Amino acid sequence: MTIHYDDPSVQVTATTIWVDGNTYQLSEVDEVWHRQGSRSWRVLAGRGALGAALAAPIVAAVLGVILALWLDASVTVTVAIVGVATLAGLGVGPLADTLFEYFDRSYARGSRQRELWIRWRGAPVQLLSTGDSLRFGQIYRALQRAMENLHSQRRR
Repeated sequence: MTIHYDDPSVQVTATTIWVDGNTYQLSEVDEVWHRQGSRSWRVLAGRGALGAALAAPIVAAVLGVILALWLDASVTVTVAIVGVATLAGLGVGPLADTLFEYFDRSYARGSRQRELWIRWRGAPVQLLSTGDSLRFGQIYRALQRAMENLHSQRRR
């Protein structure tokens, strides 16, 4: 049996889709569609906070250089302030890698709730509702492949 997608709560095979303990025969599915909700402001605010955290070391270094020049201090003090600001910016480098990873994951998960629907035995059934865009896309494409394979076998 061909398995198109498999995780603990969803399995799409060549003949069935299983979601949270409910099994639907693909031969009884007439239509597959999806819906997406409005953007989540919480997710967008989180991305903004991550962006601000990523920009903070650069802002700190620039402010350090401006402060050093504004104070019109001796060369030694100016070099020390610029050096400390630069080292602070470089010291945050390992943290920036972690922040970039969270930033990438936030885009993979998406900022909208997504729903997967089927028309099963003539009635609409919501199979899945998730905010994880990557997982949703994998499941939706697996279901499409399974339906395409089923229809191509019927034509033979």
